[in-house]
Amino acid sequence: MKNIYLALLVICLSIISCKKDVKSSDEEVKVSDTIKTKETTAEPVLDSAAQMKAWVDYATPGNAHKMMADETGTWNCEMTFWMEPNAKPEQATSTAQIRMILGGRYQEAIYSGKMMGQPFEGKGTLAYNNASKEYTATFIDNMGTGMMISVGKYNESSKSIELKGDMVNPVNGKKAPYHEIYTIVDAKTRKMEVFDVKNGEEYKSMQIIMKKK
Repeated sequence: MKNIYLALLVICLSIISCKKDVKSSDEEVKVSDTIKTKETTAEPVLDSAAQMKAWVDYATPGNAHKMMADETGTWNCEMTFWMEPNAKPEQATSTAQIRMILGGRYQEAIYSGKMMGQPFEGKGTLAYNNASKEYTATFIDNMGTGMMISVGKYNESSKSIELKGDMVNPVNGKKAPYHEIYTIVDAKTRKMEVFDVKNGEEYKSMQIIMKKK
């Protein structure tokens, strides 16, 4: 008799479970039925001639690229560093060889010199995107294994490009924001200022005065 009761109990539990599953399934269907699909706005379709013109405009160097090309040549760089806010500044010197690459579309700068008594090598690129109307700068050097990437726009009134990005702090492995102001002082002088954040406070961490040979 015990076996019969156990068998009946198992059957009853199975029936109840199945009913719950069916009810849950029905509820899911009802919920999904109430979800309204978003209407997407179709993008305007351009004819082939308009598309071709857009790509040609995107690929053709303009006034911004001419401004970058004006910096082609050798530059002497006087570098000043601050390791933290109000710290004693450290000095270094380097030379930058600047040229345009890939048909005058990008600027490349190769730096060499000494920093903290050690040989220093660095490579920067600068691009102006005709489509987004923004500058993008990258920088790598032999003092680390990361790449700095920043984006910004040119300010005609101050003759400067303000670029913003973030970098990983090797001490704690966390990303920290920084920004750079690159100013065209005159035909043969450039000033680069970099601002970092430490303990929630922004401070100038580097300044480079560049003089064209």
